[in-house]
Amino acid sequence: MSNPRTTVVVVTWRGREHVTACLDALARQRPHRTLVLDNASDDGTAGLVAAHPSRPEVLRLPVNRGYAGGLAAALPGITTEYVAWLNDDATPEDGWLAALEDALDATPDAAAASATLLLADGSTQSVGVRLTADGHGADLVTAGREVFGFCGGAALLRREALVRAGGVPAAFFCYYEDTDTAWRLRLAGHRVLSVGEARVHHRHGASTEPGSRPFHRWNERNRLLTLLRCAPARTALRELAGFAAITALLPVRRTRPDAANFHVPLRLRVLLEVLLRLPITAIQRWRIGRRATVDRRVVWREWAGR
Repeated sequence: MSNPRTTVVVVTWRGREHVTACLDALARQRPHRTLVLDNASDDGTAGLVAAHPSRPEVLRLPVNRGYAGGLAAALPGITTEYVAWLNDDATPEDGWLAALEDALDATPDAAAASATLLLADGSTQSVGVRLTADGHGADLVTAGREVFGFCGGAALLRREALVRAGGVPAAFFCYYEDTDTAWRLRLAGHRVLSVGEARVHHRHGASTEPGSRPFHRWNERNRLLTLLRCAPARTALRELAGFAAITALLPVRRTRPDAANFHVPLRLRVLLEVLLRLPITAIQRWRIGRRATVDRRVVWREWAGR
């Protein structure tokens, strides 16, 4: 393959049941480099990847660093113009990569393009990410050409813009690495596109269990860390204080939701992890602010609650 423009990074962990379908689909895309980041799988995934006829490159980590950690570990070895993020349980339709590359080629001020993720029943899981009024990153199922952020399960980014914006937040482990990255790209003055014709079939939750305690821990913690890193200070502190206040009041409420993210021990763990990270998060916030060309308040006013 001569001078591919894109490196597709497939982060896998115990992906034996689905990684072959992902690699089969990638073999039918426009020429590119495929890099499988194996998060210390112990279920035979490594053998399947090594035996695949497309012969993808493999970077195997000694421990599981999660989706964010895997992407961050892969980034220094990537020199192509574009880098694609792809879940190992995602199967792109033919033309997926071409549609994403063409969209970014046609829009020089866009730094990321989000694909359309479809669930097993054919319904739409995501065409991008919106920013809620309380700072959550939430999947959009209908959107115009431009969106606040991209869904990290299947997206294409300009490598140079990603690196200049600070790369991937490896410490997030998984969840919100896409929303945090979109925040930083927008602070740097870039746009994010939604490319409807770039379609991917996604076995949602094949590697992690939505609704589980780890799922809610990572979601709640990383939402707060994203806001502390990227959002206006008033907004970030308001959401952190609100999370702490709800946690304090839950034990005295007569009724409370049964969801794991309303369990007091989990919320206390989230608060502890956020508080322990405050010094490094403050440094990261300062660095992000130094690189920014757009005020945090401008991004918030334009996109929050849309």
